[in-house]
Amino acid sequence: MRMKPLVLQGCGTALVTPFTADGAVDYEAYARMVDRQVASGVDFLVPLATTGETPTLSAGEKTAIYQVVKEHAQGLPLMPGVGVNSLPDTLANIRLLEPLGADALLVVVPYYNKPTQQGQYEYFKAVAAETSLPVIIYNVPGRTGANMLPDTVIRLANDVPNIRGIKEASGNYDQVSEILRRAPKDFTVLSGDDDMTLAFMATGAHGVISVASNIAPKEVSQMVKAMQEGRLEEARTLHHRLFPLFKACFVESNPIPAKAALAQLGVIGETVRLPLATASDATKTLMQKVLGELWK
Repeated sequence: MRMKPLVLQGCGTALVTPFTADGAVDYEAYARMVDRQVASGVDFLVPLATTGETPTLSAGEKTAIYQVVKEHAQGLPLMPGVGVNSLPDTLANIRLLEPLGADALLVVVPYYNKPTQQGQYEYFKAVAAETSLPVIIYNVPGRTGANMLPDTVIRLANDVPNIRGIKEASGNYDQVSEILRRAPKDFTVLSGDDDMTLAFMATGAHGVISVASNIAPKEVSQMVKAMQEGRLEEARTLHHRLFPLFKACFVESNPIPAKAALAQLGVIGETVRLPLATASDATKTLMQKVLGELWK
């Protein structure tokens, strides 16, 4: 039996994690950042995903971050990232965060291991069996080294009732089209690439989990809302306006450019944790130019 339709649609922000200059989590900046997201009209929040540098966070930091997000989200749906490249560690993250309350769990295809399609199927089936919450697959082969093919997505969607959607960041339009064509009607497909959101939603996708909305939450939300309501010309205009930002966010490894932009806006500091390094001068200059043109 399928569950009720998933509420996590529209524009969701994959939240960065702000750090102080000495590398500690900046919880005050995190709270301000979430307040800004809420005020700007995003539909849901995605803390502790890979954009949040989660592999560098301790269990205590994850718990404290999630409590800050929940306190400041003002009821917005929350989809924390819990997936890593080991089943026991993914389940440990679920046990850590599920008691704090969530609307769904984002689980990345295991990285580095390069699992086969059957391995991916068995892994997600095992994860979903350990939680009553909706599970959203995160397919990002450019970061994980393993692509989940449409046949595997559809198999999971049909076989496992609480696998309820996918964040698709393969950048492969044909792959997304195939999923949308064959998936159950209540299966949620979210773009994982800002620059593909317009095209994916025109084909039937339900929204985006966005990096750029860390920086321009109001504008990205407006673009997504326009697509949801069939206002294609308005959405197209916003897409073209935002496109330089979409591309600039990935000139270096995510979230380095996004943090550089947020620092320029005075929202958070630019500090990242090793093995990442702060943005190059060229990236900072580019972001300054892009932000100036976005809001001129």
